[in-house]
Amino acid sequence: MDLAAPHHARARAKRHHGPTLPMKVGTRGSPLALYQTRHFLDLIRAVCPLLREVEAFEEHEISTAGDRVQDRRLAEIGGKGLFAKEIHEALLDGRVDFAVHSLKDLETELPPGIVLACTLRREDPRDAIVLGDACHRSAFRDSRGFTSAAHHANADPFAALPKGALVGTASVRRQAQLLHARPDLRCEVIRGNVQTRLSRVATGEFDASLLALAGLKRLELEHHAGVIISPDDMVPAACQGIIGVTVRADDVELHELLSAICDPCSRPVSLCERAFLGALDGSCRTPIGGHATLTDDGRIRLTGLIARADGSFVLRRTLTGDACDAERLGRALGEEMLVDSPADVFA
Repeated sequence: MDLAAPHHARARAKRHHGPTLPMKVGTRGSPLALYQTRHFLDLIRAVCPLLREVEAFEEHEISTAGDRVQDRRLAEIGGKGLFAKEIHEALLDGRVDFAVHSLKDLETELPPGIVLACTLRREDPRDAIVLGDACHRSAFRDSRGFTSAAHHANADPFAALPKGALVGTASVRRQAQLLHARPDLRCEVIRGNVQTRLSRVATGEFDASLLALAGLKRLELEHHAGVIISPDDMVPAACQGIIGVTVRADDVELHELLSAICDPCSRPVSLCERAFLGALDGSCRTPIGGHATLTDDGRIRLTGLIARADGSFVLRRTLTGDACDAERLGRALGEEMLVDSPADVFA
């Protein structure tokens, strides 16, 4: 063996065939990431009774650059890959066997030797507004204590926000769509885990914030969703609400194990949305949304969005095709919208 070869290459060469117990699962250390990892492990144990009878898995919390830098947008420090770089280094080195991710945070081009082997059932992909005390909470309130603009065809999902309100968000996608609808609003960066963001609204530092409804539901914090925004009013991030699991490309046994829990509906929509994002070379610098849904007749409908961060330009388009052609459909819509977008949007 070439001793000058990269460490991860030597580690792979030394591994014997088949996983050894306990299998190690790499994850970020946030409460949401840990919930997602434990949900994944529950599913694996449910389909393989033998794994319930032994200590088959170990969680390995890995600090990522995206977690450590909390005062700037991801675009300013390197983009989506900062939530996975250290985890994938551990995967390639053999220190972990699986890596569990929020798929919306995973870069579209994975490092050589790593593949996305499994996508779990999608949680609600919509965005939600967390309202502070200065907001108008009475409009469209339902029996559960929050509003859902999706249930009111003519409702303004942003009506609860007072003029000039300060909204915290780290997402340029959410910011662009919000400012396009309400240019009077102000947006500032808010980072940190879900609980941190909620507390900063509760203390009045921000009048409101925008969060993924999926994360609130998984953490049993859905009651903080003051307004739930329809995808027609705010296009979600590509793969929002989907948990993805990456493994080494040569771990055949783990691929087979993961195939038992891969959700058949999340796979085509994630392929479609990631292909759309990949065609645009989408990074955290460009406001991009992608939301695919399956129809009853076996087709897939993709809505894509490209915008300027200040909301001065928003382009939305929808394309429908066969679900078995999901990746091609995503690339086609991405390439079409790229041509019709101003060059400065991707600068």
